[in-house]
Amino acid sequence: MKEKYVNDLPANAVITETFLVRSKELRAKKSGEPYLSLVLSDKTGELDAKMWDNVEEFAPLFDKEDFIRVKGLLQIYRNRRQLTIHKLRRVEEQEIDFADFFPATEKDVDLMYQELLEVVAGFENAPLRRVMEELLFDEEVMRRLKRAPAAKSMHHAFLGGLLEHIVSLCRLVRLVTQNYANLQVDLLMTGAILHDIGKIYELSYERGFGYTTEGQLLGHMILELEMINAIIARHPDFPPELKTQIAHLIISHHGEYAFGSPKLPMTVEALLLHKLDDLDSKVQAMQWLIAHDSAVKGDWTGFSPILQRPIYRGPKKTAAPASAEPAAEAQPEAVTEESSVKP
Repeated sequence: MKEKYVNDLPANAVITETFLVRSKELRAKKSGEPYLSLVLSDKTGELDAKMWDNVEEFAPLFDKEDFIRVKGLLQIYRNRRQLTIHKLRRVEEQEIDFADFFPATEKDVDLMYQELLEVVAGFENAPLRRVMEELLFDEEVMRRLKRAPAAKSMHHAFLGGLLEHIVSLCRLVRLVTQNYANLQVDLLMTGAILHDIGKIYELSYERGFGYTTEGQLLGHMILELEMINAIIARHPDFPPELKTQIAHLIISHHGEYAFGSPKLPMTVEALLLHKLDDLDSKVQAMQWLIAHDSAVKGDWTGFSPILQRPIYRGPKKTAAPASAEPAAEAQPEAVTEESSVKP
């Protein structure tokens, strides 16, 4: 088990700890000499890191998505923590606990899945109930859905995030449908469950979060259409018009052509699905940014490329330690402590 996580690391201190390499770039100093620019992470967040010296010796030792144990000096640079690495070594998988490095839902996945089954069990529309129960009782779907993130980085980007997002959306559907008459509630719930379920195959989530080959080539909408259509094909009495409405919910849930939606929402249920999906994803993304942003002080988070804005978080409860900012490509003063980088 890790001794300290990213969010616990103190500034102006020598750090010896193990991290997952999220990104690795070989860049050039103004002098033309190479340096390493890394993003390191664990389950609590990410940390910018630089290695200025002995790059030719250490760079070949590891790749992106490897685990490395580093020793270096953590300082504050431009209101963010930055680690200057002095030594490192690659860490084998058997030396680490994966749970230390990948963010995961704080909710109980078994209880969330049971809630999803109860939602479907309550459907009054019998054809929808039969098809959706067949999908959710599939062992592979169940196993993957309890683990998959909802996205690579946009929202609910953690293990179990997709299931958490779907359950949250079902709860929103239950609330909103109390406010409007003449809605096909079971159909809207079906859309909430299906709209992103193809991500269990679109995304890879065994190490870092990325895309599978079929995810890159097809995308989650096509994958979930294939999933549900394969089940419907085993039910010849399933209403064709209902099948069409399910497909429309899936292909219109992004809401706009610019966001990758092949069709705009053309039913009340499709419009509600898009708006509720957007609401849940944006609120979660903002809350995650507030909780995990790496800005050390100030009332605002850093600028979020995903949300295209900084977010007001209010004053932090604890003040950041004072620190002089080193030059962007200047080496910090030598650290005299000679402890080994090995655990």
